[in-house]
Amino acid sequence: MTEAALEIRSLRKAFDAKVAVDDLDLDVRAGELYALLGPNGAGKTTTLRMVTGLLKPDKGAIRVFGVDALKDPIAAKRMIAWLPDEPMLYDKLTPLEYLEFIAGLWGVDPKLAAERAEHLLKLLGLWDNRDQRCEGFSRGMKQKASLAGALVHDPKLLILDEPLTGLDAAIARQVKNLLMQKVSEGATVILTTHILEVAERMAQRIGVIQNGRLLAEGTLDELRAAHGDGKDTLEDLFLEMTGQADEAELA
Repeated sequence: MTEAALEIRSLRKAFDAKVAVDDLDLDVRAGELYALLGPNGAGKTTTLRMVTGLLKPDKGAIRVFGVDALKDPIAAKRMIAWLPDEPMLYDKLTPLEYLEFIAGLWGVDPKLAAERAEHLLKLLGLWDNRDQRCEGFSRGMKQKASLAGALVHDPKLLILDEPLTGLDAAIARQVKNLLMQKVSEGATVILTTHILEVAERMAQRIGVIQNGRLLAEGTLDELRAAHGDGKDTLEDLFLEMTGQADEAELA
């Protein structure tokens, strides 16, 4: 039986009278790239922020590789990296300084941290910019530096919220290649994206949520068998499942 990287049970979060996540159950297997899809306001980011410990759920259970993330959040966080949709950097630091700082927070051995920093910056095409302050970087360069920071402690579970938004084709390709490499090395990746072609090509399994509830989950072939005619694109399936197919036809 495949080990579970993430188990969510009866997870709920409301903001005032609005329920953002509504008794959600979700399972992500170790070593897979899982795409969590849904319309704007579906509860994707709220769910992931609860998994990473940035939000406290109203009720429910979260387990990360068997660790109860609500009872032992520090142990769970040691296995997780979180990359939000907006790059978060210290602009006055260079990429090398930023990675050294982040690695220090995680307690990574300085020699190992330096090796990982060099490897990641070369892999992401930032090595020639290693001594430049991040404040002068483009959005794409900042996104890559943030991704390097998320990976420098070698997390088992990498969670990314819209990682490709605003990136040009070349930078997006570098990010996608790195994510697939991490999965091939045994890491687990969960990402949200509105670029459905990316999810269709990259994800081993896909979950679709709406109004804080899971509508469907499975491989693309399983989703096609359950919700389509066997030939539908992920976009076709997504629009049908979320009730947006008619709106798309009229657009």
